[in-house]
Amino acid sequence: MPWLFLVIGGLFEIGFTISLKYSENFSKLWPSISFFACISLSFLFLNKAINSGLPIGTSYAVWTGIGAAGTAIAGMIFFKEPAAFWRIFFLILLIGSIAGLKFVSSHN
Repeated sequence: MPWLFLVIGGLFEIGFTISLKYSENFSKLWPSISFFACISLSFLFLNKAINSGLPIGTSYAVWTGIGAAGTAIAGMIFFKEPAAFWRIFFLILLIGSIAGLKFVSSHN
């Protein structure tokens, strides 16, 4: 269950970064509300994962990695950011590193 909390928290991290972009410096109401809701839920689920026994270092690295990779992919899809070979290559390495942390973690 802690890993599920961590993945959900990472997904909300993607949500808050996308909302931040759409809020246009917090000048738009609904994207701003979405930002604050997503950031609160993201930290809530990160906290639940840590308090369920996952190591804080692993939890933070995985949570940040999910957010970073997901936001980069969302940027390519929704904001027409470049999807160059090396960018994709390093995103795959990042996702592989996230999976590796899950596999070497002593907590299941």
